[in-house]
Amino acid sequence: MSTDDERPEVPAVPRTRAEMRAAREAAEAAEAERIDRAVASADHVAPPADQPTPADRPGDQQPAGADEAAAREAAAREAAAREAAVREAGDREVAEQEAAARKMAAFEAAAREDAEATALPPVPLATEPVFVGAAPEPVVETSVAGAAVGAAAHDATVDPYAPPIPRAAAERRVPPPPGSRRRFVLTVAAVLGVLVVVGTGLGIASLLQGPRISDVQVDAAQAIESSGSRVILTANQALADIDPAQVTVEPEVPFTVDASGRGVGVRFTVPLDDSTEYTVRVADVVGAGGGPKTTLTTSFTTPPSNIFLLRRDVAGKDKIFLTDLSGEKAVPVFEHDKINDFRATSTQLVVSVEEDDGSRLLVMDRDGKNKRELTLPGEGYVGAIQVSERGGLVGYSYSDKELSDTEGRASVLVTQSLSGDDDPQIIEVAGAEASVFVWQFVPDSAAVLFIDFDGALSLVDRSTDTGVQSLGLAATIQGISRGTYTAIVERLDGAVVELNLADGSEQPLAASDPDYGTASSITPYPGGTLRHVIARDDEGLPIGQVVVRVDDDGAATPLVEVGSTDSILQACASPSGQYAAVVVAPDLANNAYDGMLLPLPENVETHLIDMASGKEIVALTGFDASWCQTAPRF
Repeated sequence: MSTDDERPEVPAVPRTRAEMRAAREAAEAAEAERIDRAVASADHVAPPADQPTPADRPGDQQPAGADEAAAREAAAREAAAREAAVREAGDREVAEQEAAARKMAAFEAAAREDAEATALPPVPLATEPVFVGAAPEPVVETSVAGAAVGAAAHDATVDPYAPPIPRAAAERRVPPPPGSRRRFVLTVAAVLGVLVVVGTGLGIASLLQGPRISDVQVDAAQAIESSGSRVILTANQALADIDPAQVTVEPEVPFTVDASGRGVGVRFTVPLDDSTEYTVRVADVVGAGGGPKTTLTTSFTTPPSNIFLLRRDVAGKDKIFLTDLSGEKAVPVFEHDKINDFRATSTQLVVSVEEDDGSRLLVMDRDGKNKRELTLPGEGYVGAIQVSERGGLVGYSYSDKELSDTEGRASVLVTQSLSGDDDPQIIEVAGAEASVFVWQFVPDSAAVLFIDFDGALSLVDRSTDTGVQSLGLAATIQGISRGTYTAIVERLDGAVVELNLADGSEQPLAASDPDYGTASSITPYPGGTLRHVIARDDEGLPIGQVVVRVDDDGAATPLVEVGSTDSILQACASPSGQYAAVVVAPDLANNAYDGMLLPLPENVETHLIDMASGKEIVALTGFDASWCQTAPRF
């Protein structure tokens, strides 16, 4: 309700003591002027001609002194009357002004009350109590003398010209009316009631609808790099026990399930394919308190793959490139006069470079920045670099620069932290530093599998103090499967077996169908193996080479074939087994070696193959693809 049009017209009311005093003085001056004008006018009026003056009436003759006294008394009465009239006029003016002020304050208070009653604020705010002092009432005595004293005391203590309280202060000090306080309490109660009703309704709706997904966590980029990545589904309520059989993943991929409370974690035991949409479903999910069954579903897409390659240049600097699988977006990330080998993790690069006084081992970010050098066991040479991302370790074979038949260390196996915050640790067998012929990190662990120069196959876990575990004799380690803790090992008699590193059991590696013969190297990947087979004539001379993809069921499909003039140096698979990288040295007879610590032909190509279709994606100049666990062997 608006009060603008109903406000009465009132005269301006003085607000301060000075204004009130000025108004009173102005009123007194105006009244005095009016009386003076009236007296002056009376003095100038002449008596009638037929009316005798006092001096003419014989009976009215008075002495001169009596006349003067009478004149003075008349003047005094006139002055007192004039003063009383002035005071009365001033009091009347002030009284009128105070009455107007009180009327205005009452009108404004009524307007505010109407506004509060018709326009309640969205969130009521309790008005703070304001204590306003009131003028004391005069004390009235029962006796006449006491009444006079009380009246005199009241007149002496009360200032009739005290200004009224300013408008703003009056508005702040006006206590809320009882209706406003009641409206505040009712509003708060209503709001609380609405919240309770809404909360209860949502709870009932949740129970009727069953569990739903409130959050999903997944690192899709990490999932294509290494095994062990997880997708975590969080429900809006605690869940009953989840059986792994309730969980499915499309496309199919091996996984484990860990569920507790509101969370369901799906851990992929192998890396995932790139550029692929995965859908995770948890069927027949029930809340811990019962209710209807629902299916929790989420999907995510993995990013495209990229790889690092090493390109040596005899006439210039060697370079490590990061490239997509088309090869069109290759970017150099590190260069040096002589790069012997390198390995990559999801966050770092480990690079072995050659100097005049030996090898140096550098660790840097994947973009080549923040380089730091790791401390070596001495002044010497580094080879066969590998990394364990899960264990945070780098491993390599080390030989002293000064080496003789009686002094120096030759091909000892060393591990140390990628952070460089520890000293190099040399693997020992029976209390002596062992010279190692071949070795590999067990994927997704800090364990090391190696064969020493005596042919002893051993396993040691660098994350524990369990010591060295002997696994018999072996000629070489072909590879170790991701996520299965199974190694493919060639025994001294030439038999190739699948060795369970957890319990030491083994079984022969099944032949391929069709059988392409004995493989010179075998590289496992999730779902099968890549087998490098060399075809020979009756005299044992090579007449061709082929890389064959052999699935877990034994079905074999050739991927890359070369003639007798070319040579296949290495074949390895991407982490998920989606792609293959095959290193080929063309025209081997005219392809000179580069003379590095790890010598390779100067012209080397890496062919990328789509394993599902068997088609080649691209051929890139360079070798040592970051998908490979070890450097090429030749």
